[in-house]
Amino acid sequence: MCGRFVVTSSTIELVTLFDVQFVGENLPEPSWNIAPTQSVAVVVDSVSREHPDEEPVRRLEAARWGLVPSWAKDLSIGSKAFNARIETAAEKPMFRSAVASHRAIVPASGYFEWRTTDGVKIPEYIFSADGKPLAFAALYSWWRDPTVSSPTSSDWMLSTTILTRASTGAIANIHDRMPVFLDRSLIDDWLDPEQRGTAGLLDVAAKSATGVEKGLRHHEVDRAVGSVRNNSPELIEPAASRKPAAG
Repeated sequence: MCGRFVVTSSTIELVTLFDVQFVGENLPEPSWNIAPTQSVAVVVDSVSREHPDEEPVRRLEAARWGLVPSWAKDLSIGSKAFNARIETAAEKPMFRSAVASHRAIVPASGYFEWRTTDGVKIPEYIFSADGKPLAFAALYSWWRDPTVSSPTSSDWMLSTTILTRASTGAIANIHDRMPVFLDRSLIDDWLDPEQRGTAGLLDVAAKSATGVEKGLRHHEVDRAVGSVRNNSPELIEPAASRKPAAG
């Protein structure tokens, strides 16, 4: 987890839901099969790179899924950093600076996970019973190509990674890891760049996922989701007309 997820909400819906004050450029369209290295929408409380002296504002920006730390020599490192274990993120060189002050939210309508039954991998779609987007706890980083001697604002790339934790409840029967679902009451503290991120803050966020997990539902979906070439609303429909199972 989590290697594929879904965002069906429009930009306007995300702006309203997360109290966004500034909307960035080139935000991705709704998608039913988002994969690592693709562009995703992230919510951050930050200043613009052009005006670092301004007060932080809540921003909705496009980011590459797969964290590329500022010290990376090239983009390739991000292809393996689309998830980060919350238990160790504060210690890992790849993530610890982002934990300290570059925390984000990745909105998601739901996500896909594969359970193994009799040696066969079966895709499941996991979503909130109330139909509202989930708030995945995430980290972000700004990176620019070190070979560019005089970078402009367009040379900077925003990237993100989704934090995961050990699964609980019904999700544990599908996969041993799940995203960290942020409780709405934690969003302001989580995004606040002036609150230094510590292992303690990560622990609070991880525990909040358990409460959100109780409101999840899931159902088996068609194996077509396994190919990133497939992207349509049919991907989240129950396979063989099966009804959603309680989470």
